[in-house]
Amino acid sequence: PQAPFSLPAPRWPVECEVIQDTIQHIEWVPPNPEPFCPPMGPEQPMYTLGEDQGTIVYHSSPVLQGSSFTRARVGGAPGPLSSPAAPLEGPQDTTLLFESRFESGNLQKAIKVGPYEYVLMLRPDLYTAKHTQWFYFRVQNTRQDPLYRFTIANMAKPKSLYGQGLQPLLYSQQDAQSRGIGWRRVGTDIHYCRGSAGEPPLFRLSWTVRFPHDGDTCFFAACYPYTYSDLQRYLCALAADPARSRYCTVQKLCRSLAGNSVYLLTITSPGGTAGKRAVVVSARVHPGESGASWAMRGFLDFLLSAHADAQLLRRLFVFKVVPMLNPDGVVVGNSRCSLAGRDPNRAYGMALPGSFPGVWHLRAMVQRVLAEQEVVLYCDFHGHSRKNNVFMYGCDASGDSTGTRLHQRVFPLMLSKNAPDKFSFSSCKFQVQKSKERTGRVSMWRLGVSHSYTLEVAFSGSTLGGRRSHFSMEDLESLGRLLCDTLLDFCDPAPPKLQQCLVEADVLLQQQMGLEPGSGGSWSNVSPSELES
Repeated sequence: PQAPFSLPAPRWPVECEVIQDTIQHIEWVPPNPEPFCPPMGPEQPMYTLGEDQGTIVYHSSPVLQGSSFTRARVGGAPGPLSSPAAPLEGPQDTTLLFESRFESGNLQKAIKVGPYEYVLMLRPDLYTAKHTQWFYFRVQNTRQDPLYRFTIANMAKPKSLYGQGLQPLLYSQQDAQSRGIGWRRVGTDIHYCRGSAGEPPLFRLSWTVRFPHDGDTCFFAACYPYTYSDLQRYLCALAADPARSRYCTVQKLCRSLAGNSVYLLTITSPGGTAGKRAVVVSARVHPGESGASWAMRGFLDFLLSAHADAQLLRRLFVFKVVPMLNPDGVVVGNSRCSLAGRDPNRAYGMALPGSFPGVWHLRAMVQRVLAEQEVVLYCDFHGHSRKNNVFMYGCDASGDSTGTRLHQRVFPLMLSKNAPDKFSFSSCKFQVQKSKERTGRVSMWRLGVSHSYTLEVAFSGSTLGGRRSHFSMEDLESLGRLLCDTLLDFCDPAPPKLQQCLVEADVLLQQQMGLEPGSGGSWSNVSPSELES
């Protein structure tokens, strides 16, 4: 029997101020797909006043003691909170009130440069000076009639899906309470272009929006937020469910630098693990890729359901699942790093359990499993900010046999057939680059997991199957179920599906090389980098 599941409050670095408000959002799926916004393109001039010509109306920047993490506590910084927002001068003052000092929040500064125009600055990942991409903040004192413009002036990446029709998300508290409407895509006149002339260059994301109500409390986010507390609530409900907890145990894989638990779920049918192969799945090594958590939730919901396929999967396999590898980064609202100030998905295989406990203990756990049973699949869920659709990165070594190299492509090809309106096989890549040697995907492959993948989920949505629309929460969760379907296809003892996909992958590779099928030409001596160039 499992011990009662406790719900400890998140632990924050002591430099971080945290407001006491409980931030929770209802879940809602729009009745119709939300189409991409016609992109304005970077070539059009974008007029926005600079910070020096405006008034700072919000400034929240943790005073970091030195350049590295030292200690954490529940609730963050002790003592009374500061007041980073400028006070209103009266009921006629239309200045927005900004706030981001809550779980997963990220906004460092807001400068009012016009009656309804604001320049915003994101907070870099803690203990770094870079990785500005994720945003999630609250605004109050809204007005319904004016057209507001927001410009985030310090985005880090030169290319973004905001230049291809991606819109920010808005959540209205009044709409949630009175109409049951949750997060929705908003924004017109969206630009993504180079801003500062300095080095490294910074980029600007700008959009206009009208708020749905006067005097509302609203939130903006880059993607549907999924916090550490959301995960804990999910695991609490799971532990309290007598049916699902029969075949799912929740353990602590380790503790993060701040002392937050990194959870490990073991899912299989009762009666032991003898003769079963293992499947390892992880998510949220990059905290700003929250769509990965929604896909993970869909995966767990299906795998723990009473569906006949889920029951079969539990009979066939032992699933080892780490749903949130970097809880500290998620708590503080980082985009990419942990509190070590570095990307944990470049730290696999390093002997640094004290600096990167999540990935170190995950790799050690996979090593232990491999000593006893085959790991048939490793899949690490991520989000992608520059390419539409869902796709995978795999591992193809040019020294391997033709059959092995084809096999690497079968699982993604099967997934593309199961999710034709979401998954793009042509976007998949299998090259093992030197810079990716310490990623989870390559590290697990080097350990001996023959099919090791990164699942990339676009921040935006799909351009496939007649779609040009954003992913909803429902779309993201469906990916988890589709991954389960594909696992059954991939491990089906009857070979027709596998053989069909091997033949199809071979034909696709020949076409990539410009060879006619049946011409006798071969791609087998061509390196992965040449195949993908």
